[in-house]
Order: sequence, then C-alpha cells, then structure tokens
Amino acid sequence: MSAMIAKMMSTSSGTSLSSTTSPPPQPTSLPVRTIPGGYGWPLLGPISDRLDYFWFQGPETFFRKRIEKNKSRVFRTNVPPTFPLFLGVDPNVVAVLDVKSFSHLFDMDLVEKKNTLIGDFMPSVKFTGDVRVCAYLDTSEPQHSQVKNFAMDILKRSSTIWASTVISKLDTMWDTIESDISKSGSSTYLTSLQQFIFSFLTRCLVGADPSSSPEIAESGYAMLNRWLALQLLPTVKVGLLQPLEEIFLHSFAYPFLLVQFDYNKLVKFVEKEGKEVIERGESEFKLSSQDAIHNLMFILGFNAFGGFSVFFPSLFTAIANDETGIQEKLRKEVREKCGSSDSPLSFDSVKEMELVQSFVYETLRLNPPVPLQYGRARRDFKLSSHDSVYEIKKGELLCGYQPLVMRDPEVFDDPETFVADRFTKEKGKELLSYLFWSNGPQTGSPTESNKQCVAKDYVTLTASLFVAYLFQRYDSITIDSSSGAITAVQKAK
Repeated sequence: MSAMIAKMMSTSSGTSLSSTTSPPPQPTSLPVRTIPGGYGWPLLGPISDRLDYFWFQGPETFFRKRIEKNKSRVFRTNVPPTFPLFLGVDPNVVAVLDVKSFSHLFDMDLVEKKNTLIGDFMPSVKFTGDVRVCAYLDTSEPQHSQVKNFAMDILKRSSTIWASTVISKLDTMWDTIESDISKSGSSTYLTSLQQFIFSFLTRCLVGADPSSSPEIAESGYAMLNRWLALQLLPTVKVGLLQPLEEIFLHSFAYPFLLVQFDYNKLVKFVEKEGKEVIERGESEFKLSSQDAIHNLMFILGFNAFGGFSVFFPSLFTAIANDETGIQEKLRKEVREKCGSSDSPLSFDSVKEMELVQSFVYETLRLNPPVPLQYGRARRDFKLSSHDSVYEIKKGELLCGYQPLVMRDPEVFDDPETFVADRFTKEKGKELLSYLFWSNGPQTGSPTESNKQCVAKDYVTLTASLFVAYLFQRYDSITIDSSSGAITAVQKAK
C-alpha cells in the first residue's frame, strides 16, 4: 500500500495548500491561433482519451503524443475521470504545457481554484469531515485567507523545532535501515521512510508525539495511505493488470465508509494531542473547531505526508540512477560546509550548500510531487505560449502537466537530462523563477491571496537536510535501481 500511495501521489494533482507570480505578459506581436485539438464525440471521445491516459499510453506519453499531433503545447483534450459513473464530471480541458502558458495558472485575476484541486472531479467532503478544506477554496472565498493564515502560523511556530526534529527522526530511520541490511542484505526502506515522515510532521505540525498512542505510532502512516488512496484512485494510473485497473479503480469513486474508522482515529488523536493548535485556530483565526481540525488533518495527511512520500523516494531514485559521480560531489560539499557527523545540521547550514540545494531543485523539476495543476478561467482572456496567442473563454478548465512543462526546451538546456548543478551560480539562480513545483515559482512567496504552497521553503530545506544528513553519515550508499532497495551503506570514515 505504501508503494502504491507514493506512486498515486506522484500522479495526482495539486497536493499542496498551495500562487501568484506577476501576471503573464499580455502578448502584443504573437499571432492569434485557434486552440488545436478537440474532445471527440460525446462519451466516445472521453472514453478513448481515458483509455490512452491510463492504459495504452500513460500520462506522459498521452500529453507528448498530443503535443506532436497538434504541433502545439496548448491544445484541447480530455482527462480522467470520465464515464460511466462520473456523469457530473466534465473531462474537457485546455492543456497548457510550456512555461509561458502554464504560468497563467498562478494569476488569480485570470483563474479560480474553487474545487479544482484534482480537476473537475472532487472527492466527497466526507473524507474531510464534511468540510471544504483550504485546498478546494478559491482565493475569493473569505475563509481561504483565514485557513491560509492559520497554516502559515503553524509553520512559523514550528520553525524552532523543525530541523532538530527531522535530524532526530532521521537517526531512527537510518538505524532501522542499517539493521535491515545487516539482517537480510537489503532494505526496501519505504515503510521506515513513511514512519519517519509521519513522526516528524506530527511533531512539527500538530505538536504531538505519536508514541503517546501505540496504535497511531505503529499504523498512523498506513491509515493516511488508505485515506489518500480512496480519494485519488479515480484520477491516477496505478499500474495494475489491465483491464482490471480500469474496471475497479477508474470507473467509480470509492466511498468514505471504507476508511471512516481510520480517519476518525486520526481525528481523535489530533483533537487530543493538537489541542493547542486547534484552539489557536479558533481564537486567532476565527475558525470553527471542525474547520480547524479537518484543515489541520488535510495539511498533515494530504499536503505534507502525501507530498513528502512522493518527493523523498525521488531523491533516492536520482541517486540510484546517477552515472556522473554525484555522491562524491555531494559528500565533498557537505563535509566541507558542515564537517563530520558530530557537527549539527540546520536550515542555516544547508543554505550554504549550493550543490545540495541544486540537486533538490533538479529532482523537483523532473519529478514534481504535484504533476497536474488546474484552474478555471474567471473571464475571457488571451493566453500566450512561446509562439502563439489563444482565446480562453470564461469557465474553461486549464490543465498543466508539470513534468513536461519543466522540460520546456525554450527555458531549460538539455531539458530531458538530470543535471545536478543546473541551479548553481548566477544562471542557475535565475532559472528558479521557472521552477513551478509548488503551484508557483520557487522565487515566489505564499500569501493569503494566492495558492502557493505555504511550506514551499520548508520542503526544499527539509529535502536539503535529508540529503546533507545522508552524506554526513555515510561515505556512499548503494541502491538497486530495479527494485529501489538500499543494499549497502558505507559509514563515514
């Protein structure tokens, strides 16, 4: 289940609370072009696209082939879920797949985000205690600013313990992985990784120690996995045997009843152990207790746990697939900047590690935890790509597939290749303006008036801590690229 959730989260959309950057420049000289592509015959067109998306092609090939067919990175198509049991869901979208067209999704004057987290489909609010949480709110809705400010306050208050908590929990995680390798010759690590993620996030965001509840300490991460899975199943390719996946995972929405007991246990734990955070949500941000509880649950489970469960394995994969000697280069920088394992790591120390941070950014560029972003046009407007202008009508749903957007050859040199030091030096820092993994540019700032991920900087700094810790503790790590298992670690000398 853990592996399935990691894969599902990596193919779901908008998993951050998440942005406004400066409005896209209005075109003056580019030619106006009719949006190519189409939706096909009613029912048949969406079903055909759905089968391509999930079965015959997969998401990335699905979008690549339509770019080739339409000779454009802006085109009309259908995205799942669709017929038979999603009759209220409209699969029609305008795909925006270059940096310039995609950036319109961050302009809150042009697009709204109401109920568009994972497209036109929205899971039942029963999954969130009958509360429409912040991720489904548009910036124009009054409660959005209340909840966004509440989330930013949680992070601000956690800043004093965040780094030290991460380091402490990493000690436990790597001790477990070393023990697994000693006993069986390898460690599949995903369970240990998710327990680490759940443990440090619960401490930092909720102010709770999972060990206060043996059941939550042992199974809390698995409860979140199941809760996440049922919400995302209709929209993501899991990789099961076809046509069984189409029949049983993509044809209907699963009911909350199947994870009700898990969710209620987690809510009771958060209510009890996170009482101070919840009371602050009520007193300082004027939220009802239910709004505070279920938004906190969503921040913990969907945004943070779900996102890190995708992102951290991507870091391991980048290390496993490297053939350029990146481990030695990372180790050298970490040891030069921070010394041996006796020297404490912190956010300040990893900010001095240019290559470590660039490695993290490049992983985000090629493997964003939130591949799909959506936004609905507030009004008619002209959308510009690198070479053309397109007329968007009010109400049309825009869809951006970030793994292709972040391979835009007009912006990134050698875009298909992992270049660990891409974001170093002056030119690399300029490219951060086009790194959009957080529902906004890396150079942007989350505010109550945009949808950028409130933890944008915490995510990159935590990942940098993760990498720096690894190469402070070990001289090298061996990962089987086929199975993903860690087969050997060489302790620092």
